[in-house]
Amino acid sequence: MWLRARASLARQRVQFGNTFKHGASRRQLNHQRLHRWWAGISRTLARRAAWGCVALCAVALPALLILNFALAPRLDLSDRTDAEPESMVALLLAGEQLVPPPALPPDVFVLAEIAQDRPQLSTADRKWELLSPDFRQRLLLVFKIMREKHGYDMVLLEGYRSPQRQAMLQSLGPHVTNSGPFQSYHQFGRAADSAFLRDGRIVITEKDAWAMRGYELYGETAESVGLRWGGRWKMRDFGHVEFGSLNSTRPVLP
Repeated sequence: MWLRARASLARQRVQFGNTFKHGASRRQLNHQRLHRWWAGISRTLARRAAWGCVALCAVALPALLILNFALAPRLDLSDRTDAEPESMVALLLAGEQLVPPPALPPDVFVLAEIAQDRPQLSTADRKWELLSPDFRQRLLLVFKIMREKHGYDMVLLEGYRSPQRQAMLQSLGPHVTNSGPFQSYHQFGRAADSAFLRDGRIVITEKDAWAMRGYELYGETAESVGLRWGGRWKMRDFGHVEFGSLNSTRPVLP
């Protein structure tokens, strides 16, 4: 009797243990299924969110580009003469490059009144392409402002100057120049002498009140775009402007 009771109790313990094990397995399985289900939903939502962002960008980007183009400021130098020098040059370089004016006939530069103020001017070089690009654009910008804002037509008298010509001009005396070869920005294509054109004739002398007022405006305009003006020197040279350092590379001759 006692043995049968012990055997029955043993069977009940085994059955209970199996039942407990099966129940734990089912709970673990359900937990794994729930985890996989939630992971699948998360991936689906992430994919839909990513595609939604792509679609939104595809729709919004063209509209933003059109709006930005419509609101972007147009390049207009005519009313920006009071801007900072570097910002004006930046505007200039961001837009279409200015081109030199047509060359004047050689006989315009050989008048007697011109020779008194500018000896040997007839043999001066007036090729714009021999000026360094950055200086050339600044000078052309000055010419543009002088014409459109102040009503003065400018003319280039001399740009690049060879060392031999510089030595010849120095030999004429200090009233012409004190600079010897490679002591002038002209030898580096970073200096120019300019004057005014009135009724088809070049006006150089500062004794002319109209020309003297033009030189004052010319100096102010040149300095506004980062050039140095010879009108502030001890030996004044009202038509001279220059730019850069004497360590600059010499212009490449054609």
